[in-house]
Amino acid sequence: MNAPDISRQLERGDATHLFDRDFGAHTEAVERTARGLEATAAERDRAGGTAWAERQLLRDSGLLTLAVPAEFGGAGLPWPQIYAIIRRFAEADSSLAHLFGFQHLQVASVRLFANPAQQARLLGDTVTKGWFWGNATNGLDTRIRLTPAGDHFLLDGVKSFCSGATGSDMLNVTAPRGDDPADRVFISLPTDRAGITVHDDWDNLGQRQTDSGTVTFEKVRVEADEILGPPGTRGTPRATLRTLVSQLILTEIYLGNTQGALRAAWHYVQHEARPWFASGVSRAADDPYGQVRFAELWIAYRGALALAQQAEAALQRAWERGDALDARERGEVALLIWQAKIAAGRAALDVTSRIFELMGARATAARYGHDRYWRNVRVHTLHDNLDYKLQDIGRWVLDDRVPEPSIYS
Repeated sequence: MNAPDISRQLERGDATHLFDRDFGAHTEAVERTARGLEATAAERDRAGGTAWAERQLLRDSGLLTLAVPAEFGGAGLPWPQIYAIIRRFAEADSSLAHLFGFQHLQVASVRLFANPAQQARLLGDTVTKGWFWGNATNGLDTRIRLTPAGDHFLLDGVKSFCSGATGSDMLNVTAPRGDDPADRVFISLPTDRAGITVHDDWDNLGQRQTDSGTVTFEKVRVEADEILGPPGTRGTPRATLRTLVSQLILTEIYLGNTQGALRAAWHYVQHEARPWFASGVSRAADDPYGQVRFAELWIAYRGALALAQQAEAALQRAWERGDALDARERGEVALLIWQAKIAAGRAALDVTSRIFELMGARATAARYGHDRYWRNVRVHTLHDNLDYKLQDIGRWVLDDRVPEPSIYS
């Protein structure tokens, strides 16, 4: 990749010289989509609700099938390339990046759990029918039951935090296979199946347009071939990679918000901020204290990014190992991802808050929407308790023990 022409980018009044914009053959589509998302991101964040036009923009981008293998008509991209695109979209619009990332998580779920016939049908139709996937897989919400009913099953109950369910074509749903809530199956269903109701009840302080509300199921008919995979496949090290794919998606969203905050602060300081009267400079960008603060935030971001990219590469190697992956290898990848996630979350919370120290009081005006980066990260970093990931890391440092797989580890 050629070095960016920084002088030209500075002339355009943007900070794109700071971030890699090379997405290979998909660069044009990624940048066109990102620019479309960021054009109205601040306004839509204030409004909340469902971003119908922007969801259509993602559909039209041709990027929803990046994780689908080429044999089924998809791009078959490796995970590090997909994560880079999620990060770019999160810089532009964190909510839509969340939906985009979870699209690929659902595709990964099919790839990990479905039998060959199910994969051919579900992944092939994802490409040919342009399916947008949602999810109802919150493993901590066990208010759902799958019961036999002759030659089929019935699904009843409630799931919360169902990101992307609104307006989706397909849903991945999890339900206990028996009395043990941890022994759950994945089910792929059309969202418009009779008995499925997607509720418009998401109204949180961040990630305002992820549609992560509630879905209810009332006597929903489930055919046997809609339950993914043969029994007994979910406990293998390979199958537990789904959690790791998901955790890295969240990490990339933290980093994307950090990029967005840094870019917004760069633009404001270059074009709108006023230097402090005692600084002795005529441009805010020439204030030496501001330069030091920018350096501190940049270093925090770059350190977290480096850990994330190391974790991405490790996940890709584990993915390629397939059924040969063993529990120790899987656990070591998990530890790399935990380190990246914690570093990215801390950097994101710090950067998205401290940019205001660089920009000044006028930058807090609601019209800018600069606070959305912090609000998005604050919501997302509460997704699971990071203290337990720190405990996993400490246990490994002290006793060389890798984490046991679970719905969050």
